Amino acid sequence: MTQDTTPAESTAPLPVPVGHTALQKRVVRLLITGQILGGIGMGATLSLGALLAAQLSGSSAWSGMAATMSTLGAAIVAVPLARLAQARGRRVSLATGSLIAGTGAILAILSVSVDIFPLLLLALMLLGAGSATNLQARFAATDLATSRFRARDLSVVVWSTTIGAVLGPNLFGPGEALGAALGLPAMTGAFAFSLAATVAAAFVYALGLRPDPLLTALAARTTSAGIRRASGGLAILRSNAAARYAVLVIALSHATMVALMSMAPVHLRDHGATLTIVGLTISLHVAGMYAFSPVFGALSDRLGRLPVILGGQLLLLVALTVAWLSDGSQSTMTVSLIFLGLGWSASVVAGSALVSEAVDIEDRSSLQGFSDLSMNAAGALGGAIAGPILALAGYSALGLCAMALVAVVVVWSIKRMRPAATTSR
Repeated sequence: MTQDTTPAESTAPLPVPVGHTALQKRVVRLLITGQILGGIGMGATLSLGALLAAQLSGSSAWSGMAATMSTLGAAIVAVPLARLAQARGRRVSLATGSLIAGTGAILAILSVSVDIFPLLLLALMLLGAGSATNLQARFAATDLATSRFRARDLSVVVWSTTIGAVLGPNLFGPGEALGAALGLPAMTGAFAFSLAATVAAAFVYALGLRPDPLLTALAARTTSAGIRRASGGLAILRSNAAARYAVLVIALSHATMVALMSMAPVHLRDHGATLTIVGLTISLHVAGMYAFSPVFGALSDRLGRLPVILGGQLLLLVALTVAWLSDGSQSTMTVSLIFLGLGWSASVVAGSALVSEAVDIEDRSSLQGFSDLSMNAAGALGGAIAGPILALAGYSALGLCAMALVAVVVVWSIKRMRPAATTSR
């Protein structure tokens, strides 16, 4: 299949100057470091947030608010952080997002100390900025990347999240020991690790991203093509079919993943799985999400974005089919969640590369911010709808219903691959 080219709706981006190749390599290394630290910050506290929500509210019914508030916080700050990146560069934007997450860690400890549940919800929302920052970091890897290696560089940064996601939950025990030594309330010690990791990430971004990759790319574009006013995310979607498609792929793939993944622990527990088995299953799912992203990045650069997106949807369909036909056994659930993670990875890596290529550099941050907003909003909606479906019809029905989201992406992808429709990505 022929390698995809730049969308017809967008002016062809200028080639990255040869002198920026070394800078791009250094930027990717710094982003990987920041992602590892950010992943530790999020992984060390996400599960604890659900436990603390139940503790402070007095009801386990509120435990789901931890993930909801974190996702909501990521959605709220996505566009402001993107605008800050456009105005001040990735260095300032990523450092600011990390510091906001650090503030959330402080407020989480304080909320338990004073026993105020709404303060915990605010803290979890601010911690969501760490997730938004990690999402933006993958786009920062594309600012100076050539089209030949854009998906690869993006996917390597996504992959690095695996390290933090694995290390973070293993800090619960050490966190409690540290918290006891510092006189912190029970189940808040891990937030101290989260604070240290997010502050360290902020310093990595603030001190290391010099010169700033986005500002460097913007300066090169301005010098070669003159100044052009940037457009907002919604304006871009109205006029750019490639951008609409890329944003939809990411949003619907994320909604599919969150809907199944968020209900999996409940379904497993209802069928007798131990907490250890639940944790192992979710860990394998997370590994599927991140560990193979460089493979999908390389395939996306070699084969094109659309074939990898279709491959990702096929993997999601396998996951949903296994979930639909599942008898509730732990083995089938594990298989389903692994394929779910792999499908998400392929679709989001290739889709994110498309987002970065759908518009010129002046509009890239606006579209990326809107894409992250849509992604988090779709995930929150998918998780919210999944609960009632699980309660009314069961996990199998949830897998069947989610197939509709995959069908939308597949139909649109096939339409875009037709020569009569477009010769572009």
